[in-house]
Amino acid sequence: MKLSAPIYRLKRRARILARTAGIPHHEALDRIAREEGFGAWSLLADHLSARRPGKRILSELQRGELVVIAARPGHGKTLLSLEIAVAAMKAGHRSAFFSLACNRADVGRYFVAIGETPERFAARFDFDDSDDICAAYMIRQLQSAAPGTVVVIDYLQSLDHKRKNADLMVQVRQLKAFAELRGLIMLFIAQIHRHYDQTHKPVPALEDIRLPNPLDLGLFDKGCFLHSGEVEIAAIA
Repeated sequence: MKLSAPIYRLKRRARILARTAGIPHHEALDRIAREEGFGAWSLLADHLSARRPGKRILSELQRGELVVIAARPGHGKTLLSLEIAVAAMKAGHRSAFFSLACNRADVGRYFVAIGETPERFAARFDFDDSDDICAAYMIRQLQSAAPGTVVVIDYLQSLDHKRKNADLMVQVRQLKAFAELRGLIMLFIAQIHRHYDQTHKPVPALEDIRLPNPLDLGLFDKGCFLHSGEVEIAAIA
């Protein structure tokens, strides 16, 4: 069954409905789900879970790789990153989520949005929203990470916002060397330039990534780009 709109738009409609109708958010979600032909939001979420690309994309990634996941705001880059992390945890690996953009409650809502609960993965999932997040900090925190661990970094452009941190290029090189040494898979959530225009191409590309500071995007092994429900992943030459 094809949805009338991408999931992020349905969730936005539910938030507006909850506010305008004065009903709980979960009730608004269920109403939207019924409009889409499902008895409840949980059934819609189960339907989406079977079609989500996280497991497929994880199967295309290799240990030691750096992957940039890029999209405009609201097009699912954080959700996809978490889906990949969940797929890794279901396969018996651990995941770590370092964020300078959201807190633990936000991540909990992302779990729910993909039809999962954070409690299910409590023993395998590490969340960190420290203000000290940078390459050096993450490397310290990941010293005991086992090969196959999926690390989500939210987000690329924020790593060198503080003057005390190393340049973005230096940090990505440090993380690349560490990932290769320890056999980790690192996913970097990244922002896209506002000038990206879907009329010219269905999803953004490497040249559309917003870079406020110099960075050799060739340091990444793969790029995953999203827009309006479309997802493309390719090797970076």
